[in-house]
Amino acid sequence: MPCLVGCIAVAFPRVALFLVWFFGNGYLSGAFDSWLLPLLGFLFLPLTTLAFAYGMNSLGQPGEMEPLGWLLVALGVIGDLGLMRGGAHGAEGFRGRSRDGWRPPE
Repeated sequence: MPCLVGCIAVAFPRVALFLVWFFGNGYLSGAFDSWLLPLLGFLFLPLTTLAFAYGMNSLGQPGEMEPLGWLLVALGVIGDLGLMRGGAHGAEGFRGRSRDGWRPPE
């Protein structure tokens, strides 16, 4: 089951975050003190939120972040930034814009 959630997280991070919240039995609440940070993470940085929750709950002592956990969080940030860039690049192509400027639709 964890491998399935990991594969879903890479392809669909918000779906995986929802599944962890719904079926996780307090997995996110063990990593975060309030509901606000996971909600913001769901909206803006879902891979980072999943990496932080994994690092806090599964690596080392519960409630303590190991150096490997911080490395996973950094990789989550890089992944989220890549997903944002890919979405922006795809939207530019859909709208008919290029890096050179606007071009008329064909």
